[in-house]
Amino acid sequence: VGSSALRLRSGALFPEVGQSGKPEFVYTAPHVNINPFTPDSLEIQNSAGFSHQRRKRTHWNDSFVEEMEGSDGELEDENLRPAKRITITESNMKSRYETEFHELEKIGSGEFGSVFKCVKRLDGCIYAIKRSKKPLAGSVDEQNALREVYAHAVLGQHPHVVRYYSAWAEDDHMLIQNEYCNGGSLADAISENYRVMEYFTELELKDLLLQVARGLKYIHTMSLVHMDIKPSNIFISRISVPSSSVDEGDDDDCGSRKVTFKIGDLGHVTRVTSPHVEEGDSRFLANEVLQEDYSNLPKADIFALALTVCCAAGADPLPTNGDQWHEIRQGKLPKIPQLLSQELADLVKLMISPDPEKRPSSVALVKHSVLLSASRKSAEQLRIELNAEKFKNALLQKELKKAQMAKAAAEEKVLFPDRVTTRSSAQSNRAARLIGKKMNRSVSLTIY
Repeated sequence: VGSSALRLRSGALFPEVGQSGKPEFVYTAPHVNINPFTPDSLEIQNSAGFSHQRRKRTHWNDSFVEEMEGSDGELEDENLRPAKRITITESNMKSRYETEFHELEKIGSGEFGSVFKCVKRLDGCIYAIKRSKKPLAGSVDEQNALREVYAHAVLGQHPHVVRYYSAWAEDDHMLIQNEYCNGGSLADAISENYRVMEYFTELELKDLLLQVARGLKYIHTMSLVHMDIKPSNIFISRISVPSSSVDEGDDDDCGSRKVTFKIGDLGHVTRVTSPHVEEGDSRFLANEVLQEDYSNLPKADIFALALTVCCAAGADPLPTNGDQWHEIRQGKLPKIPQLLSQELADLVKLMISPDPEKRPSSVALVKHSVLLSASRKSAEQLRIELNAEKFKNALLQKELKKAQMAKAAAEEKVLFPDRVTTRSSAQSNRAARLIGKKMNRSVSLTIY
């Protein structure tokens, strides 16, 4: 065998010289990462030799296999080598980024790194490639990058969460291939609205709130929390949907929606139980998180979502600290230039309640009457517009039929003038009889 290792299950046995001077074997756990967010992590640990293994001392001779079979391959715990986590630098490879993708433009940047709009050479589709800053290995940024990959891998696919495709490492950089959202971020839309002095309408605000709440509901039901909800982490996908594709009477308005909001940037995601909290943007941070009270983390996402809606409604930039920061944490809404309905204002105010228990959950939000009524109103408005188009088309069809009849009559007059004259005379005589001209009157008398 020499220096080669005998593979056992998914781990490995490596020969070493023990105190007796004879070869002995040490079981080394497999060289893989464990995703802490997946429910299969415990099963992977058990099956891959990360725990509950014991080391069996044996000599390197012909009876090794028999002794291993007799002991069921059990190894002693005290001599188990701990598993080594794969770092970013250890998974380097030839530049997959340059080989598989053609970079179109840079579409964003932040503390973590930059995001590029790329087209994949093989399938011709556009993706967003997130590339981390350098250096990364061994730093806190590496932990955040891996946390984002773990979270994306577990969350899978949801219409209101940015879709994840793959991740890899190159030259001390982490690269994450995500869905490309052609509408940019909500922060970009808010900046543009501020530039032209416009705001999201109340119907649009309710739609934004409902869609992001649906994404949060999905994340929270997976026992995860986002912990960094804000406009720059909500992305917009714009899809043109023809009105003819909207089925009349369809209660599901998702098919007719032209704007879809998606939650992205999962670098601060953590578990609800035994969380590892990395504080996000202080402007959207709930006070209980600052006080290190992690007993109700999903409600911190609700708090941040409420302030995100305020920003979309036209509120001034939120404070990072100071008196106004504390006033918001006491339940006072930021000043909003447009007048919102009382029902929406009350809902948003409830979402920033100082008591997390009083804030609605994401499950309650997606069922809230204020948001569902807005959703139904949107669908009803589409049906009204569809009926108006149908009525307009009916009028056009009627006018077209009249024009065709007039054209046919004109052609007949040119081709058969005598027939037209005769027909006109007959019609005149018929009309005269109907109105009583030259018409004989008759009198009837009945005698009883």
